[in-house]
Amino acid sequence: MGHTAGEIAAATPAGRDRYVDLLRVASLATVVLGHWLMAAVTPDGRMGNLLAVLPGLQPLTWLLQVMPVFFFVGGFSHALSHRSLARRLGGQPVYTAFVRARLRRLLRPTLVFVLVWAALALAVQAAGGGHGLTGAALRLVTQPLWFIGIYLAMVALTPPLLHLHERHGWAVPAALAAAAAAVDGLRFAAGVPYLEFLNFAFVWLAVHQLGFLRADGRITRPAALAAAGLAGAVLLVALGPYPLSMVGMPGEKVSNMAPPTLALLCHALWLVGAVELLRGPAARMLARPRAWRAVVAANGIAMTAFLWHLTAMLGVYAAQLALGPALPRPATAAWWAQLPVRVVLAAAGTALLVAVFRRFETPPPARPAAPGPGAIAACGIALCLFGVLGLSMTGLGGLLEGHSAVLVAVPVTAPVAIGMVVTGWALVERSRPGGKVRLRG
Repeated sequence: MGHTAGEIAAATPAGRDRYVDLLRVASLATVVLGHWLMAAVTPDGRMGNLLAVLPGLQPLTWLLQVMPVFFFVGGFSHALSHRSLARRLGGQPVYTAFVRARLRRLLRPTLVFVLVWAALALAVQAAGGGHGLTGAALRLVTQPLWFIGIYLAMVALTPPLLHLHERHGWAVPAALAAAAAAVDGLRFAAGVPYLEFLNFAFVWLAVHQLGFLRADGRITRPAALAAAGLAGAVLLVALGPYPLSMVGMPGEKVSNMAPPTLALLCHALWLVGAVELLRGPAARMLARPRAWRAVVAANGIAMTAFLWHLTAMLGVYAAQLALGPALPRPATAAWWAQLPVRVVLAAAGTALLVAVFRRFETPPPARPAAPGPGAIAACGIALCLFGVLGLSMTGLGGLLEGHSAVLVAVPVTAPVAIGMVVTGWALVERSRPGGKVRLRG
């Protein structure tokens, strides 16, 4: 039986950095709210983006695009987790134990979400549906999984990058930032094709390295970091080919997000500096038992809420289309008047889905963290991350027609992507010393 949030909060060690837990919850909550606010469904059931309807709102993405904070916090947590495992294993190889521990809580709720939606998609398409808002839902509902794929890459690369951090410190994110700048230069000035996809690694891993620096107390001038990042982002957007929006926009030729750009990295720097400036006041607030219990409770359901929040919002729109009143055109006065009600109903729907699926966010008791074969674990987590990224691109529409998307020059279908995730998880979970891998059918 799991412990309650109050029991976990009461047992919190005095030295725990509670602010990191708050940042994790706050960043995911901001992403959820941003998705709810940006969803703009037309009266005929077509899915749109409010930022495309009202481009003047795009500066808000400089506040609402907080996924860099989640990756920054991930770097901090990965550094502490890896070092803790290394101490407990007494110098033995820790790669497999580290990867297994990080995957357990992340992939279990994700797979449940994917399998439930895949079953729904098959049922809808077998009945001849999959059009209008339903078709949009099947295409879009897996898109947020991209961040889980990137996070898995960070898990896989934590041991070598942590070693580089311990030797070179700030030089590592600086080198990654320079590589991201070089990629953008070759992309925009020389027109070199496909090179831009390297920035999925260079940009996000640079942010992840900042978490390592925070774990060692080496971010000592957050105001300077925030100012430099904000100035860099403003100059790049004002003078370069970078769009104003820090999230992807429908039909745009250049996106700051997919693949990420140097402008997004500068945006990440200012966010990291800004949240570090708030560290002191937040720590004082989190010293209050009630505030800390709320953060602990939210952390226990954060991943489940993130996975299912779009489902809840789509359900609200589907109910309004089916039952009335008539759905107004996005950005009209009537649309704005209904927005608070839709958000409240989406929050209630998400809470209901969390109540149903939250048990999958708490993994079963872990087996002893034996230092199994690192090569098998690396292969397993690679399959997981490519499978999750593939799902984020293919969606769940067109399952019966074999719909595919191109992932690193290879066409991938949703069933193949799901199979990659399941197989990769099995490789990581079942790997044991001596090179043997046991898969239970």
